[in-house]
Amino acid sequence: MSVAKRESAPKRVPRHVAIIMDGNNRWAKKHGLKSSAGHRAGVEVIRPLLKLTREHGVEIVTLFAFSSENWQRPTLEVQALMRLFSSYLDSETKQLHADGVRMRFIGERSQFTAALRKQMDYSEQLTRFNRETQLVIAVDYGGQWDIVNAAKALAEKVKDGELTPDEFTVELFDRHLALADLPKPDLCIRTAGEQRISNFLLWQIAYSELYFTDCFWPDFSGEELDRALDAYARRDRRFGGRENDNNEEAPE
Repeated sequence: MSVAKRESAPKRVPRHVAIIMDGNNRWAKKHGLKSSAGHRAGVEVIRPLLKLTREHGVEIVTLFAFSSENWQRPTLEVQALMRLFSSYLDSETKQLHADGVRMRFIGERSQFTAALRKQMDYSEQLTRFNRETQLVIAVDYGGQWDIVNAAKALAEKVKDGELTPDEFTVELFDRHLALADLPKPDLCIRTAGEQRISNFLLWQIAYSELYFTDCFWPDFSGEELDRALDAYARRDRRFGGRENDNNEEAPE
């Protein structure tokens, strides 16, 4: 492709972006603040982020808000995170609904308070018919938990005689995972310099493009998003295959 054609070609945009929002505590420490201030600052990033992703044409944003392992954090920090989550739902749900955003939650809800579970249910029900943008929030979520849950569901079907092990397929397993009805994330972004996926969407991001940035999550800006999307647009996504090389002979 010539330079002129390449420059005039439309930019490839990910349909689904997943984000590991890391660095709130380190941001707070850097600014001499309590960890709760870092988490509050991180929440403030979400609204402008959704506006920007929508402007870029991204249809689905999945945020890793609270992992299965986060329960191991200090009790006061966990309590502050739960209050912040409740406050976010209380203040943002109606605005997100007005903006045409569908809200969804993935993860184990049983450890949350009844009041918080009610807020989550209300957010999902209010926004369930919105289609312009989808916001998926992963709370008390872990990729291993997700895979085990799917395995348990299929095992129950075998136990009940609805299924035999020979009928197991990748596609069948996939249909029993969280986000089964959504396209897989095209791009997974992690902030704060760590280069690991930390038990996030282990199955779903098998072929996602990974982008790591050193900036802490509260500092994640439009410029940072642009850099991530530009990097994605330059990636050659082959899903285990490769482009046809005209210099190679076709296999017989």
